[in-house]
Amino acid sequence: MPSPLCHALLRNLELFKPLSDAQLKSALRGAQPCRLVAGAIAYRQGAMASHFFVLLSGRLKVAQLTAEGEQVVVRYVNPGDMFGLARAMRQSRYPATVEAVLESVCLAWPDALWERFVGNHPQLSAMALQTMGQRLQDAHLRIQELSTDEVEQRVARTILRLVESSGQPTAGGIGIGFPITRQDIAEMTGTTLHTVSRLLSDWRQRGIVDSSRKRIVLRSPAALARVSGHVQAAMDCSGCASCIDGAPAKAAQPARAQPPARAPGRGPAQSAA
Repeated sequence: MPSPLCHALLRNLELFKPLSDAQLKSALRGAQPCRLVAGAIAYRQGAMASHFFVLLSGRLKVAQLTAEGEQVVVRYVNPGDMFGLARAMRQSRYPATVEAVLESVCLAWPDALWERFVGNHPQLSAMALQTMGQRLQDAHLRIQELSTDEVEQRVARTILRLVESSGQPTAGGIGIGFPITRQDIAEMTGTTLHTVSRLLSDWRQRGIVDSSRKRIVLRSPAALARVSGHVQAAMDCSGCASCIDGAPAKAAQPARAQPPARAPGRGPAQSAA
């Protein structure tokens, strides 16, 4: 049975806030807490789907191995996220490998309890559907970006999304709140380690990011947003302290038309021929 600490952590998660204490106690039936050290595997791609999970604390990386043997980082699991939802997608095996990038704590329910879990708690069923819908939308967005965007834009947008979902303020800016390598970024954006290293080095020289081993800090969100192409037309960041490399250039104002010159010696009513 989950400990009182697990109960308290669940109460603070958006997924479980709508539940009463009695509903939360009911939802916890059959759940077992599990702790994963950094680098530990929760489950592997292709393994039989035996459990579904909720992450209480830490961070997990979801990766898939393609038919060509290349690894693709699909997403990161944040505290409060459900994962391992193979049963909800009518799949008997896990479609990806999940690895802890920080020491993590999660709750695991046997897969056989899925129908009872969502049937007795409509709020949790709605949240599970919303979670799967969001992941499908994210997958479509990534396919679109891979098809239409330049590599620099894809890398910039990926860093912005990671900062938005897990950013932590630091002395130098906003850091991604878990260890992440340049190879991870390359696998998320469909490019190479060399390209990501070159882009991060360039952005570091321009004062946009600061990066080191397994660490990325965003120093100028406005500048990286411009690199990504996600800048509203009306945006004016000329007074923004974070816009290190300057505000976007403003469109030149059209010159005001000048009246035609008058010929020498003619009166105001007489125009030049």
